[in-house]
Amino acid sequence: MHDATGSEQEAHRRYPASRHTTTGSRACAEILAEEVPVALVYNGISHAVMLATPSDLEDFALGFSLSECIVGRAGEILDLEIVEQAQGIEVRMQLTAERAHALKQHRRNLAGRTGCGLCGTESLEQLARREGRVTSSAQVGQGAVTRALAGLEQQQVLFGLTGAVHAAAWCELGGKIELLREDVGRHNALDKMIGALARDRRGFDEGFVLMTSRASYEIVQKAAAVGIAVVAAVSAPTGMAVRVAQDAGLTLIGFARGERYCVYSHPQRIH
Repeated sequence: MHDATGSEQEAHRRYPASRHTTTGSRACAEILAEEVPVALVYNGISHAVMLATPSDLEDFALGFSLSECIVGRAGEILDLEIVEQAQGIEVRMQLTAERAHALKQHRRNLAGRTGCGLCGTESLEQLARREGRVTSSAQVGQGAVTRALAGLEQQQVLFGLTGAVHAAAWCELGGKIELLREDVGRHNALDKMIGALARDRRGFDEGFVLMTSRASYEIVQKAAAVGIAVVAAVSAPTGMAVRVAQDAGLTLIGFARGERYCVYSHPQRIH
């Protein structure tokens, strides 16, 4: 994949505001996280428009492409260009002929159908087919999640400035955070993290994910699609997320706070 061209916008910006308390008000400048429409364009055709923080967009585009099974590996994206438009940002990607044909056929199957609202899934049967199957035998130490949590806050730079974004952290099996991506959307943060791992050519079975959000179905589905074996979230999972994790062979952890957490599926990976 070629290097991206174009420039990314600022992930945060100062805005004038007034701060009010019981003793009065005063003018101030607040640092706010930015979110802009980001269009993901494949071979000249816009596939999805996401509201995202305009940083690490090459990671985002690659991670989205992998987690939504548009490509199976980074090398199937031949070129990538980031282009700023008046209304937002386009990430223009050129796929291999085989992947472009498969995406075109998928879009043709969607034509004229009523979607179920899950990222272009046109039927419940296809929803089941999209879920990956995790076969990794990775083992996470009992204290690894706690160690990752302890190092999380200092790496959340954008959250520290704005208080308005989620993070997805990639942690080695002992709990050391190796990379972290932030975004206003939790799914976007995960896609950015997946893309960063793929660009570094790291194995998805060599660590675990720590999310600063709840664990939704989409988080589990995206992780399973690329073969991530363990996902930990600081908040609760949904029931559907637990069922999907059980079926996909993924270890799902929720309420990871301090030295406590709850394992909802495949606890054999925690030792």
